[in-house]
Amino acid sequence: MSYKDQKPVGELRPTQMMFTYGVGAIVDLPYLSALVMGLEDWRVDPGVVREIHEERLLQAVQWELGRQVQRLLTPPVMQETGTVFQPFDEQYRVGVPVASFPRWMLCPKCRLLAPLDSGLFDLKHNPYHPERAHYEHSNCPKGKKPPTAIPARFLVACPNGHLDDFPWVEFVHGGPTSCASILRLLEYGPGGEARDLEVKCETCGATRRLSYAFGEAGRRTMPLCRGRRPHLRDYDDKDCDQQVRAILLGASNLWFADVFTTLAIPLTSGQLAQRVIDHWAKLHLLQNEQNVALLRQLGQLGDFHGYTDAELWQAIEEKRERDEKGEAVDLRDFKSPEWEVLTHPTASPNTDDFRLREVPVPLGFTDYLTRVVLVERLREVRALVGFTRIDAPGELDDDPQVVADRRMPLSRQKPAWIPATEVRGEGIFVQFNEVRILEWLKRSLVAQRDDSFFAAHVHWRRRRNIQPEEGNFPGLRYVLLHSFAHALMRQLVLECGYAAASVRERIYSQGPDASASQMAQAGVLIYTAAPDSEGTLGGLVSLGEPEQLRRHLLSALRGAHLCASDPLCAEGLPGQQGMTLHGAACHACLFAPETSCERGNKYLDRSTLVETVECPDLAFFEVE
Repeated sequence: MSYKDQKPVGELRPTQMMFTYGVGAIVDLPYLSALVMGLEDWRVDPGVVREIHEERLLQAVQWELGRQVQRLLTPPVMQETGTVFQPFDEQYRVGVPVASFPRWMLCPKCRLLAPLDSGLFDLKHNPYHPERAHYEHSNCPKGKKPPTAIPARFLVACPNGHLDDFPWVEFVHGGPTSCASILRLLEYGPGGEARDLEVKCETCGATRRLSYAFGEAGRRTMPLCRGRRPHLRDYDDKDCDQQVRAILLGASNLWFADVFTTLAIPLTSGQLAQRVIDHWAKLHLLQNEQNVALLRQLGQLGDFHGYTDAELWQAIEEKRERDEKGEAVDLRDFKSPEWEVLTHPTASPNTDDFRLREVPVPLGFTDYLTRVVLVERLREVRALVGFTRIDAPGELDDDPQVVADRRMPLSRQKPAWIPATEVRGEGIFVQFNEVRILEWLKRSLVAQRDDSFFAAHVHWRRRRNIQPEEGNFPGLRYVLLHSFAHALMRQLVLECGYAAASVRERIYSQGPDASASQMAQAGVLIYTAAPDSEGTLGGLVSLGEPEQLRRHLLSALRGAHLCASDPLCAEGLPGQQGMTLHGAACHACLFAPETSCERGNKYLDRSTLVETVECPDLAFFEVE
């Protein structure tokens, strides 16, 4: 990670560049706040980035962002050389470009508040310790040496994804002014809260408390959004009709990644055709059968041992013909092809990245579960297509156009590539008995709880001005599957050897009337994925054997029966106090780490699994 003049200021892991500190996000460094710049500024030279091939995901990205997207590339990574660190060597300047943001800095000694453009702050950079880069207030009247300036910790953002510096001058003067302002940020309390902070203009004497920028006062006083896109160094072409909201630097709703995720499943039943798909990044350049022979002589076709050059060339030609047809990909249907493969494990060929093995359903659960499949190997690929602010993409409507209206682009022009990452792992897939679920959903109390969740869902979206208010409701089928996944995940991490944040869920939930062309889905994939071999050690798959899984299922359900926070937790209802989207669930029983849950710990209720002290009549499972 470096400035545009190639001065390193810190380090990030490649996966962080996708999910935590991607394009448009702000990285909190020890003395700086750095904004990750757009794709035009990234260095994508060979050897710095690596192309990831996943046909299904690339087609979906092209369907969303345009056919000009041709590649999925990993974030730039500095190669390990084994030599002594040389900060002035070109090979050590690989990274992602960033810029200081916010542009306003605060001197902790004299409380001066001024922008970097004022020239009052000097950048000090240590090439041997990049993390020590900082700004100094060189002319501070207090202290014997220049103090280290800190970023102003207030910003403004809008739901359309725009971000801007806090309007300090206009705020303290109550609107536009011609005053040659010299500002101080004074603190009158030890807590650092907005009501304890006051902005003062020494030129004209105007003052104002920061509390007027928040809540009802903020809705009356804050200006309209200017449409600024600092990560692209420009302003939006479209006029933004939103009012900006004051937000703290480092707030959790300042940046949400909009990521497309898919499992690399076999797309054909033929071994040769599937291998061609898996190695298409290398094979798509071949022009004739002679090129195939040349590549084989160079030792680049070891994975195609046993196939002749003619057979391989024919498979390449067939792949090109399928691509030319340009079949459309439905972005809302990523999981249906995965469901088809997972529920028919013997029909799909095993590959280096995908290997299935079906095992018997554990004793005592045959009435509830139809199938258990051990995913001995899997590869998960994720692509970053944009980001949102204020509201996460998952909280918006399932109509792609609604999400696209709120999504901020990664580049000024239509991108030719987007950042992506791949991880490998293992997992356990559990398919529920569809007949049993339909019978459970017909119960009157279950229908009432479904109505309660729907009312909470509508209220949640209304408070956030997400339209339509009734859209994207997953239903109580999803609540059941989601709660089951969390209960089982919490139990499995006790023995599988992986950290809780490394185990993830993938919920397959779809009613029989969702679409005439799609079958009902009711299943859960619990898996682990890591960027190295750590995710494929076998610790999770081994717990999916019938006897082991039976023991863990019983323990998970018994654990969900009582919570350390009962009876308070068991009394929880969706929509309680107008803020919650879960029922009987809390950190002591069902909540999972943010990296594990696909819904941010929403739509959970252990009352749907087993009897609780408050609600004994909703349970899907009957355990001793």
